[in-house]
Parts: sequence; structure tokens; C-alpha cells
Amino acid sequence: MSDWLETYRGCVFRWEVDHNDHFTVGYYFARFADAGLALLAALGLGPAYMARAGCGCVTTDGYARYQRELRAGDLLHVTSGVIGVEADALVLGHKLLDSGSGELCTTFEQRVRHVELAGRAAVPFTAAQRRAAEARQVAWDGPPRERRPRPRSLDGFRDTARDTVKPWELDLDGQSALAHYILRFSASNGHAIAAFGLTPGYMRAERRGFSTFEFQLEVLAPLRPGDLVRVRSALLHVGGSSMRLLHVMAREADGGRVATLEQLGVHLDMDARRPTPLPDAVRDRARALLIPT
Repeated sequence: MSDWLETYRGCVFRWEVDHNDHFTVGYYFARFADAGLALLAALGLGPAYMARAGCGCVTTDGYARYQRELRAGDLLHVTSGVIGVEADALVLGHKLLDSGSGELCTTFEQRVRHVELAGRAAVPFTAAQRRAAEARQVAWDGPPRERRPRPRSLDGFRDTARDTVKPWELDLDGQSALAHYILRFSASNGHAIAAFGLTPGYMRAERRGFSTFEFQLEVLAPLRPGDLVRVRSALLHVGGSSMRLLHVMAREADGGRVATLEQLGVHLDMDARRPTPLPDAVRDRARALLIPT
């Protein structure tokens, strides 16, 4: 097994903090995108390779577990390694740590597929590319992923976001960057939980928030500048303080799905920085909106 490679080092800027007073999830994904690109460059699959070969590795799946929050001004770094090698795909493992305390804050499993960039057809790795990836394999001890049942259709899902992909959102491979998928899903979550009473007004008055602790992301197709997108969301589970939601993003033009996000979070006491039970009236309204799986 190889040593972990440091792939990012920086800090949380004040403008990256959300209404829950901690690091916005979309910007975690900006850091993970940087870390993934740095690791791919170390494998010989970075920007120079993309420009020369017309091929590259694009994210198709991700699993993030948020274990400790970061606040404005906190210092952070990411260490990365390869945790899976397939014929035309790699699974990259990232650990985001608080540089001040050394504590683990977030883990992210990033599955990337090696494709021809123009048409997105999968391209098998060469023997040399596989050997380079295998030489960077690390022992992964991230939390296990639980695959949960999902609805068979979008019946009962609510419209929670609708907008247009902007030219400045693009990544190096010419499609919308990961962070912008997540930022759209974050806006969707706000609309979804407001439907059963967790409105911005309630949050401000009661000093409450919504704190995400798990993401399961699928990227099914690229988004290009000018694409009109729509997100529909559903509440799948509600507990004492926890909630599970599913967000589905599609192109308006043809209804084709481009991404999904399963999101788990808790009702947060903003002062104690801990989960707190949902009020009975809010929980009852939430249960009335549950979509069966």
C-alpha cells in the first residue's frame, strides 16, 4: 500500500460559510474536485494528459460523510489515494482534515470513469495507466456506504429548483463543475424542508438549522452552458431529528436525468451545535409528505 498524497491545502473563507454558520457543502466539493485533479495528475491523467490525449477522468459517483463541521477561518487540507482500480474507472479516496487540530472532518469516495472527452465513451486504461494507479493504492478505512431503497418513480416529488447552467460554472473537462451540482441541490433542499415547516423564518426565529451528514451523489450526464435544469425532491424518511431526502436533477429540454443526490441531515440547535428533536407539529407535517420507497 502507498502513502497518502496531500492534494489540497487551504482555508475556509468567510464568503464560503452558509446560513448554518459552517462551511457550505458545495465548497467541500470544490476542494474535493481540486484534490481529485491533483491525484489524477500524479497518476499521469491530469490536465496535460487531457489536452494531449482528448481523454480524461470524469466523476460519476460520490459518497461523502461529514463528521465534524468547519467554521469561517478554519485551516484544512486533503490527503488522497486510490482505493479501487477497474478496467475503465478508478475510485479515489479523500480525507479532509482540520489542519489546526488534525481531526478528520469529512471522507469522500469519488468514482471517476476514463472517457473520451468529446463523446463521453468509456476508454479502458492501458496497462501502464493501471500500474500507475495500483502503485498509488491506499488502505481505506472510511465509513461503510449503505444503499437504501428509493422510490420507483417521481410521483409526489416537488419542484425545488429551476435555473440555467452558466459559462463560468465549467470544469476543465467542459461540463458543470461538481460544486455547482451540489449548490443547486442545496437550494433544492431548502425548498424541500420548507414544505413541512423548516422555513428560513422558523430557522431564524428558533435558532435552528439543517446540518447535512451524508451525501450519495450520482452524475449521470454532463451539463453544458445554457442547459435549462430542473430539480425535484422528496422526503423519504423522518426521525426524531434526522431526515433523508432525494433530489433528482434533469434537463428541461428532454427530461433526461443528469444527477441525483441522496441527502441525510439533522435538525440543528445553532447554539449548542448539536442535533435537536423536531417539534411535534413539524414532524407530523413532514410525515404527511413522505414518499414511499
